[in-house]
Amino acid sequence: MLEQMRQLISSAALLPPGSHVLCAVSGGADSVCLLHALYHLRPSLNFSLSAAHYDHGLRGEDSTQDARFVEQFVSLCCGEQRLPDGRVLPPVKLYQEKGDVGKEAARTGAGIEETARILRYAFLRRAAQQAGANFIATAHTADDNAETILFHLSRGSGLRGLTGIAPRRDGLIRPLLTTTRHEIEDYLRYYALPHREDRTNFDDTYARNRIRHQVVPVLDGLFPGFSPRMSQVAARLRADEDYLSDQARAVSGRAVRRDGGLAIPAAALAQAPGPLAVRALRQLLDVLCGGDWTGSAVHLESVLALCRTVGPSAQISLPHGLIARREYDDLVLAPAARETLPICPLPLPGTIRAGPWTVEVTGALYRGEMQTPFDLWLAQSEAPLTLRPRQTGDRLRLPGRPEKTVKKWLIDEKIPRSRRDLLPVLAAPSGIAAVAGLGAAAEHIPKPGQAAWHIRFIHKPHGAEDHENV
Repeated sequence: MLEQMRQLISSAALLPPGSHVLCAVSGGADSVCLLHALYHLRPSLNFSLSAAHYDHGLRGEDSTQDARFVEQFVSLCCGEQRLPDGRVLPPVKLYQEKGDVGKEAARTGAGIEETARILRYAFLRRAAQQAGANFIATAHTADDNAETILFHLSRGSGLRGLTGIAPRRDGLIRPLLTTTRHEIEDYLRYYALPHREDRTNFDDTYARNRIRHQVVPVLDGLFPGFSPRMSQVAARLRADEDYLSDQARAVSGRAVRRDGGLAIPAAALAQAPGPLAVRALRQLLDVLCGGDWTGSAVHLESVLALCRTVGPSAQISLPHGLIARREYDDLVLAPAARETLPICPLPLPGTIRAGPWTVEVTGALYRGEMQTPFDLWLAQSEAPLTLRPRQTGDRLRLPGRPEKTVKKWLIDEKIPRSRRDLLPVLAAPSGIAAVAGLGAAAEHIPKPGQAAWHIRFIHKPHGAEDHENV
């Protein structure tokens, strides 16, 4: 088994010489085997080793006993090593932490299992940083991989889900991924290594446990060596998935930052081959979710349908508090809008923050400067001015053009629906004086030499970086 681990570590480049690995140890058979095996491999493979245990606080005294067992095991079985060549390797240092998964799950509304996973990996990454470790090793086995693939297959997963557990991803390594549970049990018996049993592993109310106890044994009886063979299949599928994902990045790479989210030409996704379009869209959503997008294929297909429609304005709600919306020729993926525009007096002169806008007002003589939609001049006789969102019935006459409702102007100028209610309107006692994005009303523009208000609308959503390539 050690030789099998050595081959996987070498072929997948899991532990380069001189690296430092933090081994996650629950106290169960798999993690005890992993820590013991890594302890005996470290002299020949030239890496440093630490261990970490997270107490979820879910099983009362059993959880406490698990933590004590891991502490004793590391102390007794992973001490200082004296090698035949005279080298002395230090004892394995153990990092421990206790959390309250139940309390955190209640606070966030997430499931117990998902919350436990999030807190456990957050602790492991902190411990790895404290230990100076390059990698975190977890005790996923060939059987875990087979169970994961069957679980995803049963739920109708695409190719990505059928690739199973990767030997190495995001700083996590799985040196036991080609090792079966039977081989681990043989290893523990050979070295007379104790371990703890988690009683929840035998509870068949969990779908994964039912697959483990009822489905896999049947398949292994029909096709001996089922689990190792599934690992080989997963490796081939992973190569296919990696290739398609690389091709998809040529599509997703066309996205730019906009309004705190990402924007991409809808045609880029609509015209891409389906397998690439789905992957490119997932890559963009991963960027917005920190690499942890968990939506379904239905969500992805709905967004692609939005890209293929001819409608200029439509939107879809997505998990993680995101929305996908059409803005004419673009698809925008962004957090659901939380900003609103207040109703307030415009300081004359002065500066005010209103929703995603900063409005600057200075007084000066008007010398015929060019009027633009976001940099304009109004006669000082038009006062006071109120800043507010558009209202039903607002009308505006731009210089040299007929009067229309503000709504009709916004449609004609192809200003996306999602932005229309956040465009500041400047209302004077006699009517609408200006609208950001459209410009100043003809009757409110000063004559050369007349005292005027110079008004600049600066758009900067909180936390957004506009038009920056991703």
